[in-house]
Amino acid sequence: MTTSPTETSIPKTALVTGGNRGLGRSSALHLAARGVDVILTYRSHPEEAEAVVAQIRDTGRRAAALRLDTGRPEDFAAFAQTVRSTLAASFDRETLDILVNNAGHSRQTPIGATHLEDVRSLLDVHIVGTVMLTEALLPLLADGGRIVNTSSGLARFTGDDGSSVYAATKGAIEVYTRYLAKALGPRRITANTIAPGVVGTDFGGGTNRDNEHVRDGLSKLIAMGRIGEPDDIGAAVAAIASDPMGWVTGQRIEASGGMLL
Repeated sequence: MTTSPTETSIPKTALVTGGNRGLGRSSALHLAARGVDVILTYRSHPEEAEAVVAQIRDTGRRAAALRLDTGRPEDFAAFAQTVRSTLAASFDRETLDILVNNAGHSRQTPIGATHLEDVRSLLDVHIVGTVMLTEALLPLLADGGRIVNTSSGLARFTGDDGSSVYAATKGAIEVYTRYLAKALGPRRITANTIAPGVVGTDFGGGTNRDNEHVRDGLSKLIAMGRIGEPDDIGAAVAAIASDPMGWVTGQRIEASGGMLL
């Protein structure tokens, strides 16, 4: 019988999209706490990204922030080259070990009143962006690496119908991730999805973070009796990306506190 692998002494390097706030920020910090160096991306608010970089560096890990709009796949080839040069200049590395596709946004698509531009925006960021950014970065991902794609609890349970298309994109990402896991298995690269439940962040206007009436109502639907916080998800992402999870791939891992069981 073999023992589970442990984290190596050579620092790994992760890229986390949307790492300047919310779940991405927490994921970046939890990865750093496990000894991982981090490149994080941001679309706007560079000051937030630099604050995360500073916080990671304070732990003794290396970090950098790069601007990226995940809704613009035409920029991904150039971005991959920037990642390559950043790895060499700032991390003494040629490859990434971990890719966390976290960046996203919300648009309301109520059934019977859905607008085409909102559908296209959600598809561009959550499906096209995730697929094509992964394609662009695969040559930089080391054998034995980890990919963590972000789904949602809404791909299992239904919420307000305004989340219909957003949830559908997340269901598509779960299917894509299974294909990714099969294709990359020979390289010992795992691919899994993290499916957060209700979490108190600024996503979607911050209602789940700021509205106590909403928080109390949703907490009654969760086995653990409370809605999630960013660190609940960040810790789970870092665990999925760790060395001991090398035999887990193609899986949907829900972190919802047991919502609507």
